[in-house]
Amino acid sequence: MAPQDTPAAGTGSDRVLQRLMALHPKLIDLSLKRVHTLLARLGHPERALPPVIHVAGTNGKGSLIAFLRAMLSAAGYRVHVATSPHLVWFHERIQLAGQPIGEPDLLALLEEAERANGGEPITFFEITTCAAFLAFARTPADVLLLETGLGGRLDATNVIERPELTAITPIGLDHMDFLGGDLATIAGEKAGIMKPGVPCVAAPQPDEAAAVLRARAEAVGAPLDLGGRDWHAEPASDGTAFTHTGRDGSARRYPAPRLLGPYQLDNAAHAVACTDRLDRYTLPDAAIREGLASATWPGRMQRLTEGALAERLPENWELWLDGGHNPAAGRALAAALDRWRTGEPETPIHVVVGMITSKDPAAFMAPFADRAASVTAVPVPDEPNSFDAATLAERAREAGAGTVTAADSVRAALDRLAASGGERARVLVCGSLYLAGSVLRENG
Repeated sequence: MAPQDTPAAGTGSDRVLQRLMALHPKLIDLSLKRVHTLLARLGHPERALPPVIHVAGTNGKGSLIAFLRAMLSAAGYRVHVATSPHLVWFHERIQLAGQPIGEPDLLALLEEAERANGGEPITFFEITTCAAFLAFARTPADVLLLETGLGGRLDATNVIERPELTAITPIGLDHMDFLGGDLATIAGEKAGIMKPGVPCVAAPQPDEAAAVLRARAEAVGAPLDLGGRDWHAEPASDGTAFTHTGRDGSARRYPAPRLLGPYQLDNAAHAVACTDRLDRYTLPDAAIREGLASATWPGRMQRLTEGALAERLPENWELWLDGGHNPAAGRALAAALDRWRTGEPETPIHVVVGMITSKDPAAFMAPFADRAASVTAVPVPDEPNSFDAATLAERAREAGAGTVTAADSVRAALDRLAASGGERARVLVCGSLYLAGSVLRENG
């Protein structure tokens, strides 16, 4: 199976994906029984995968995977990647040795999984995860970077009996209607990916979450490298580098990663800590450095310098995009905006925000609302669970935003901001990965 060109929407795989969406009345129904049943019918592809690095957490999963992928690729390894959700095309979720799965292969795998399932109830994520395992099992690679969809313990990806490594990124309050109403309960769900004898490398955590991870690791016999206890990262005062101190006490200094935002230093350090546990692989320091310099992850503090939307702004304006949507992401954006304001305090920052109703807009926006010269609320296109612009604008006011307006679309918001004048400004579109995907599609 070889990666091929990825098509635009309206293809055969789109039609199959629409059918798969209708197989279960709920979008999310955390369970492993349906996945085990279908995988057995498919011949257990999960048992024929390359070595797996299984990643859970609330924030930073995608960035951690981006760094590990770049580092392993720089060292000459073939890397499969499974992530979700996608931003533009579903094909992004299944990366085969560095390329999105091609349309013919995706269509064939989805139809194979659909036939094996026989019309029985199964969620969209569960059946597409099984199809992804078929692709990964049939395409040679040296490692699979596997991201959980939601939680960990009952996530469809948690059928790998013995991964090479597990990694847990910072845990925060998100998806509380599925994972629990407090940090300890959510941490327990994330910790469910730990396996006996398999090392787990965790990012620094709030005390409540860290206690749960320590207890789970001890209970299952998983060696735990916990950030802030077993490994440490110290950013340089100017943000241009960081020093990583490993569990053996050795210290190494690395340049700041290519991915922007001060929080990416933390994600980069977490990736370096993970490499210390990848004994199967030879990762020279040069490969780690190259990975830090080359990693990319769309929709995370991404600057759009050209395209249909970017070109609607005046010449000296900047358009930025971030898919963050929970309180921890709001704090990370606040840190990024503070850095902008320190560097160029005369440059206004305008925020365009769209969110879905399962999120808490006020909690997300509270950390950075007062940093923005204006906040424009927009709906998330083609998303039935989107906040309407007027309601979201009211939530922005509750979060402490000063100048707040509503617009029908991101395009309309940009046109209004451009017409307001000003020699320089930055515009940040944020609040939802679905909105980020919509912006990337419309921008071309």
